Amino acid sequence: MAGMFKNVFGSQAKPDDDFADFVEAPNPSPASLLADSTTVPAANTLAPNAVPYTAWYRVWERTSLSDFKQEAMIMPVILVIVLFHLWGTRKNRQRAKAWAQAHTPSLQKEFSVVGFDGISRQAAEGVSVELANPESVLKEKSASEFAAYATGRQNTAFLDVSLKMPKRYNPITYVMEYGLSFFFESWEPPVEKYEALLYAFDGKEKDLVPVLSKDATPVKVPSSTYDGFIWAVVHKSHMRKFRNDRYDASITFSKDNPKLPSWVTVMTESAEISDTLLTPELIQAIEQAGNDFEYLIVTDQPVDRPTKIEETTPKKRIELAANLASSATGYNSTLPLFNQFLRLSDKLVASAHFRAEVMRKVRNVREEEIKKLRRVEEEEKAEERRIAAEKIKKEERERLLRGMSADEQRKFLDREAQKDQRRSMKRSTRKG
Repeated sequence: MAGMFKNVFGSQAKPDDDFADFVEAPNPSPASLLADSTTVPAANTLAPNAVPYTAWYRVWERTSLSDFKQEAMIMPVILVIVLFHLWGTRKNRQRAKAWAQAHTPSLQKEFSVVGFDGISRQAAEGVSVELANPESVLKEKSASEFAAYATGRQNTAFLDVSLKMPKRYNPITYVMEYGLSFFFESWEPPVEKYEALLYAFDGKEKDLVPVLSKDATPVKVPSSTYDGFIWAVVHKSHMRKFRNDRYDASITFSKDNPKLPSWVTVMTESAEISDTLLTPELIQAIEQAGNDFEYLIVTDQPVDRPTKIEETTPKKRIELAANLASSATGYNSTLPLFNQFLRLSDKLVASAHFRAEVMRKVRNVREEEIKKLRRVEEEEKAEERRIAAEKIKKEERERLLRGMSADEQRKFLDREAQKDQRRSMKRSTRKG
């Protein structure tokens, strides 16, 4: 009792041993923020591998060159690819610009509008005019393909030119194309060439571009029509691919012409056509072009095999394909052929009107092709009619079955099975 009263009135007493674990420990006193100078180690006493604390932006104090081994191996590869891309795109643009500089004078002499800006620049005989900027003549469709355009000429609707270059901007593709062409004969090596496509008016000037005089009255334009046919001069090294890739070339026959060099052949539907179109100037231009020449074709049929009769409608055009020269001065070998190509439409309008026997032979070939397409079309329509009739018959059968009872349906199905059995017996009897 005495001990209890002592605790109540604040007297100090020794804690009981049973409650010693619950006695509150003394609160720790905060350490001084000012460290004793004697406890701070000197800078020269740090461990050899210890890195002193630096600010986050002082990267050079926290890293070393050994931390960038992977980057050191990847960066040269990326640098080579970027440099190769820049070199390839620049090289292709230079090659396209060289072609434009060499051919722009001929285009301006033959066409009133050259390039995609729509500005008329025509050079008359003996008149000096400013040449069009090669950059305005060309349009870069991709890093390996460029296009040129010209219009405004008698007997010619317009001219499209496509320049195709190797994919120099991609080192992997560039090397693979050359490698595959080296090991596989069917794989053609990448070449630099241009394909020019000239569309003839064929008497449709009034519908497409009506010509008006100063007082806005229609001007009578000479007829620009000529007979439709297929005639081509092809380098023999390209002859097989030319015939396999083009439908219009597949319906012609090949024959060497004594007037032409031995390394080219003629594909035509009649020998009389060759006698008319092979002028001395054209023969000389082909000889001068040499191995840079690929093909020259006058055609009125599609390149792809037609699948419908509407696709056989004649569309007259002239096409030329030749390799690009190694430099701007090297186009002296193919430029005469390009000039002959531009003026060939005038030759066709003036001379490509053949005898009835020649054109009858040409029409017979086209009519045979049209008959084949008509037979295919009739077979497809007959198949569609058969499928439609079977669908109607099936719907009628299902309608009848839905209106029958179970016994009537069983009898109906039995009769169908008997009919099928009789049909199969008749077929087996006929075959025997």
